[in-house]
Amino acid sequence: MKQIYPDLWQTAPEQPIPSVPTLITHAFLLTREDGNVLFYSSGLPAEHRRIGELGGLRRQYLSHQDEVGPALRAIKAEFRSELFSHAAEKDEVSEILIPDRTFDSPETHLGNIDVMPTPGHTPGSTCFLVRSPHERTYLFTGDTIFMNGDGRWRAGYIEGMSDRKKLKKSLERLSELAPDVVISSAAPEGKHPVNEVTPESWRASVTEALAGLEERMPA
Repeated sequence: MKQIYPDLWQTAPEQPIPSVPTLITHAFLLTREDGNVLFYSSGLPAEHRRIGELGGLRRQYLSHQDEVGPALRAIKAEFRSELFSHAAEKDEVSEILIPDRTFDSPETHLGNIDVMPTPGHTPGSTCFLVRSPHERTYLFTGDTIFMNGDGRWRAGYIEGMSDRKKLKKSLERLSELAPDVVISSAAPEGKHPVNEVTPESWRASVTEALAGLEERMPA
């Protein structure tokens, strides 16, 4: 695990799909005085030990169903933390572990974590906007939008699973935000999981992702 900002740590890379070795994922630990929060998921025991050294875990937030796996049970057993997921994917999550709480509309948690459902990549895809006390705003996007290995921004559309129209609307809503750092769960080729942006560059990034998505949308 490595520290990337005063209150944010990135877990070691993982390859969740053996048949797609270029797909790399990370989880991110937000340290807080009132209890640490994990975004996404990590199945690495060494990272769980490091979380314990950093004060344990109060909550874990899933951005979408692709983060569901045996690690959820291990994290729950280790830290007795609360698991949060979108209500639309409760059944998928519950195959491994019943979430402690679900959401299906925008909410603010713990005073500075905005939970923002952004369906499209999957029905329950959700982004999280965190206003850090360290003068940065983090936007955790899951697989809704990410920077590809070639340095281009892409929408998380998968034929046969994703909903183009809903994903387009979600991206348009995200373009209205002003994050300082955009953090995806997937990092194709292990590149660019964390990207610093300005309001102008962020809008341009979403525009680039939308352009790629709209190239495949029916007229």
